[in-house]
Amino acid sequence: MGRRILNDALRSMVNAEKRGKAMVELKPISNVISSFLHIMKHRGYIKDFQVYDPHRVGRITVELQGRINDCKALTYRQDLKAKDIEAYRLNTLPTHQVG
Repeated sequence: MGRRILNDALRSMVNAEKRGKAMVELKPISNVISSFLHIMKHRGYIKDFQVYDPHRVGRITVELQGRINDCKALTYRQDLKAKDIEAYRLNTLPTHQVG
């Protein structure tokens, strides 16, 4: 069973916010994490982030802003057919405003 890298990174950020830290270091990294952080920066949840050594294991340093209340990744691995995706989405997500 593999690690859930995005979920681990998000939980590290939430825990650092709760402790009042200004910066947090995330490792290991992936392209998904850097894309997610870019969206969070664009929406104003974090100040900035810096990627160090992306070709190896690497690390990302994130400057926190204090606006993250809670952040989780939905990482259920289930086999779905294309016609069942919409029904699964409606049953899984609590509302159309969350997600």
